[in-house]
Amino acid sequence: MNAVEQVQQAIKEALVAAIQKANLVEDANALNIHLEAPRNKANGDYATNIAMQLTKLAKKPPRAIAEAILENLETEGTNIEKIDIAGPGFMNITLRKDYLAEVVATVLDQDVNYGRTDAGHNEKIQVEFVSANPTGDLHLGHARGASVGDSLCNVLDFAGYDVSREYYINDAGNQITKLAKSLEARYREALGLESDMPEDGYHGKDIIVIAKELSAEYGKDVLEKPEEERFEFFREHGLKHEFGKLQKDLKDFRVDFDVWFSETSLYKEGKVQTALQKLKDNGHVFEQDGATWFRSTTFGDDKDRVLIKSDGSYTYLTPDIAYHEDKLRRGFDKLINIWGADHHGYIPRMKAAIEALGYDRDVLEVEVIQMVNLLRNGEKVKMSKRTGNAVTLRELVEEVGLDAVRYNFAMRAGDTHLDFDLDLAVKQSNENPVYYAQYAHARICSILRQASEKGFAASIDHLDTLSSEKDIEVLKKVGDFPQIVADAARVRAPHRIANYIQELAATFHSFYNAEKVLDDDNKERSEARLALITAVRITLANALKLIGVSAPEKM
Repeated sequence: MNAVEQVQQAIKEALVAAIQKANLVEDANALNIHLEAPRNKANGDYATNIAMQLTKLAKKPPRAIAEAILENLETEGTNIEKIDIAGPGFMNITLRKDYLAEVVATVLDQDVNYGRTDAGHNEKIQVEFVSANPTGDLHLGHARGASVGDSLCNVLDFAGYDVSREYYINDAGNQITKLAKSLEARYREALGLESDMPEDGYHGKDIIVIAKELSAEYGKDVLEKPEEERFEFFREHGLKHEFGKLQKDLKDFRVDFDVWFSETSLYKEGKVQTALQKLKDNGHVFEQDGATWFRSTTFGDDKDRVLIKSDGSYTYLTPDIAYHEDKLRRGFDKLINIWGADHHGYIPRMKAAIEALGYDRDVLEVEVIQMVNLLRNGEKVKMSKRTGNAVTLRELVEEVGLDAVRYNFAMRAGDTHLDFDLDLAVKQSNENPVYYAQYAHARICSILRQASEKGFAASIDHLDTLSSEKDIEVLKKVGDFPQIVADAARVRAPHRIANYIQELAATFHSFYNAEKVLDDDNKERSEARLALITAVRITLANALKLIGVSAPEKM
């Protein structure tokens, strides 16, 4: 446990003791007290809403509860300077300034692990994201989902959760059938034969390219195979090409997965039938009009859902139920799905299915990702200049750079609409958030190089010289990082990391413009300040890494 976490733990323990002493609840040790860094620094170093949480248990107004806690609070050993009660009962906590110098030593000691906490208590969480059909390029919605999902996983891991990243490969069903038939049609064309392109087939250039490559290698022999074998040939090669391209794009986007789960495996291993049987055994399936239905209205859905159509084929919902049953059988404490906005109506029926299978419906959390609008010269961009089709992830990265894309996607909560300003994303000025953040890191690296040339070295021997208002602001902001990580993980809000990066960069730039770091007349303070800005550099690099952005040493 680092120095900052020790202070936080001491505060929580003091609050628990005060609550117990005030007889507000029977067992205060069972309480889960959260500390958050207030947005307004005038409100102190931490805030807690524990008084509001205790209203029902203590049967008192929250402000009266807060006052009772304060009356019974022992602050010795906590570094608490004062606690103010605000609004209906928020408790704003201000710490003594002399403890803050310890933050620098902590950061330098922990280095790349600074900010890592055990707040998650190793809770086993599976995050499933992107899961795009392997039938074409990743579009901007997929890109944003990839960025948010990856950043969330990074934050959860750093906050002490046991995280598994999973991609669900939709390699069964109508989309893949269309892919195989489209590829066969293009294959025939490549051989100069007549072909019937499916009306709702895939007309992209990549299908034509694959077909030409395959026809050059296999010739007409493939077309002499029985229909089923022929279909499987085109299905396999179409999937291999499209999915390989998709995996490469994600890898280049700094997104990796622990598990690539095949939908087809659900059928091969009998998991769809197993899940169906379980729903039947639990009494939640009925037959009507020649179809098999799930009585999802029992669990809050707005209407019952078809599982098996009258022609004997499964609906999309059926394998999805089997997939979630498989996830839960693997022992995860929590499932987080990151879905596009078009899936919003799908959430109630999936939660209903989980409950019907005998699990707690709240084991599933769904984060909905809204679409992205690209802007150039203040106008919406809808089409790719190169292809005339929708702009892809690959094209966006080529135009503005990987760091700019990842940072812009990380800056806003996923469930809010995002206007991505292409002109701003490449601007080398403080108006551009990613440039502003990366420049802070590069500027510190430049100062440290200058210091080395002048014979200065960072030292923690005289941290007591860090006493100016700007010194304290930087110390406090760096010290906030572990709590920011824990809070962002707890409320599934990786955009809070990007917000913090902007605040830390602003705090550093303000410090640098007001204070002299290298001062020949005050070597002790200079070396303490070098240690301070080194701590800022480490914290910035760690935070940027959480949202998939690099920390350059030169710009």
